[in-house]
Amino acid sequence: MSNIKNTNELAEIRKELKLQNKKVVFTNGVFDILHAGHVDYITKAKAKGDILIVAVNSDSSVKKIKGELRPIVPQAERAFIISSLKPVDYVVIFDEETPYEIIKKIIPDVLVKGSDWSVGNIVGRDIVETNGGKVETIEFTNDRSTTNIIKTVLERFKK
Repeated sequence: MSNIKNTNELAEIRKELKLQNKKVVFTNGVFDILHAGHVDYITKAKAKGDILIVAVNSDSSVKKIKGELRPIVPQAERAFIISSLKPVDYVVIFDEETPYEIIKKIIPDVLVKGSDWSVGNIVGRDIVETNGGKVETIEFTNDRSTTNIIKTVLERFKK
């Protein structure tokens, strides 16, 4: 059975996890061309709790925030790749520019973003903290990014 769920399915799963006293960690991102930085980030996020939920931006959402040329990898493939990573328990795809509505429904115990975000600007912080949860950032260990990978490919293979 797939661990890729819709928001309503995740909300039901979250209720069960709460009854089991499982600490739920939530993060989100585009995860367009998966690289070592993504895997490191996801591994560190999982270490902050028992269950890791990763919200992946839909193709339309990515276009809104990254531009018309993105994503490179379609949402179904990105969700499948992320869902196949060992630390990831559940994946959900979202259409909005931010995961605020999902966070509101799930109310994770720990909300995680990369250290390029200041805690005060992390979407959903208000919901998580109001409900007794924590908001944390994770340091990046390398400077890998999908944007830099795209630039490298273009530079190396331009004719």
